[in-house]
Amino acid sequence: MAEMPDATEDHLPASCTGCGSALGEGDSIGFERRQVRDIPLVTVTVTEHRAHRCRCACGTVTASAMPETVAGSPSSYGPNLRALAVYPLVFQHIPVERTARLIRDVTGAEVSTGWVASLLPEAAGLVEDSVDLIRALLVMGHILHADETTTRIASVRRWLHVARTDFLTLLHLAPRSRAGADAGGVLPGYRGVLVHDSLSLYAGYPRCGHQLCGAHLIRELTAIEEDFPDQKWHQQIRWALAGLNIQALRVRSGEITEITPEALLLHLDAFHQGITVGLSQHPRAEGRKQSTARNLLERLRDQAHAVLRFADDPRHVPFTNNCGERALRPVKTQLKISGCHQSEHGATAWLTVRSYLDSARKHGLSAFDAIHRAFTDNLWMPPIEQAA
Repeated sequence: MAEMPDATEDHLPASCTGCGSALGEGDSIGFERRQVRDIPLVTVTVTEHRAHRCRCACGTVTASAMPETVAGSPSSYGPNLRALAVYPLVFQHIPVERTARLIRDVTGAEVSTGWVASLLPEAAGLVEDSVDLIRALLVMGHILHADETTTRIASVRRWLHVARTDFLTLLHLAPRSRAGADAGGVLPGYRGVLVHDSLSLYAGYPRCGHQLCGAHLIRELTAIEEDFPDQKWHQQIRWALAGLNIQALRVRSGEITEITPEALLLHLDAFHQGITVGLSQHPRAEGRKQSTARNLLERLRDQAHAVLRFADDPRHVPFTNNCGERALRPVKTQLKISGCHQSEHGATAWLTVRSYLDSARKHGLSAFDAIHRAFTDNLWMPPIEQAA
């Protein structure tokens, strides 16, 4: 309950239940408290701006300029209403038509679907400076998560890339290629540890360290176990990876200061022995095309350092790329609720605003406050000291 309520209402008995005498506030000897939280009904208000022309005694007529926040048309909508329209459109995945109807029903403002749709590129332009700084700070981070997924624009399938840290998110459209990943402006200059799945395009960034997603590898090992239930090497490798992750989590929680040499040796021996046994049971076939099991085993062998980097630095390097995957889920939610974007321009604007909102929320700002600040010339900018 609030210590200082905004308003109070006192309810006094009309008369004594014993003798029938009238009772008033001065007779009170105590009270029971109940609090009700509610919001005022929202109604659009119209503010008329009048830019006067004044004639001086010398005969000169001087006209006042309209405030910069007032649009050039005779009638326009202000920043509060604009922010209210962009918030459900980008953060709550509500389609344009339903967003317009929501605003009409709640505020009484007779907005059109065209006006709502026009706010998306406007908002993207307003947050551009913040997103540019987000991009620069991601390049400077010590740990970076990268992932990709498919989306649709009209009837065409497109690829979506994400680069993110615990504090920042950047989404962009591009082909599923090295050039597409470069287009985000983060990976070409990145020199920290890049956490990702085993997609081959990430191998094209040799200047940064790599951590392959352990959750992906464990899923692949589990799938191979279903195909080869009589073999044991996949269980051994999975046990080693899961065991090292448990030790790494204990270090992160402060339970232990480091993974002990004994535990490290036990799990690493199991990991490498499992690979050796697996390779003997799945020899190379003639030609370039190999079995799924052989491909996985060779990847574990040839990229062992990228698989096990989290055990070298358990305090900082994560075992999985789950947070990278989570950053892509809003796009899938958008497709399910609102359908696909009809143009690349609109999709790019949506992703730009979403990158800004997700980054601001990681710093404790609500999504509505973040977009409202953009429309009121008070753009949120990520703090440089939290780049990592």
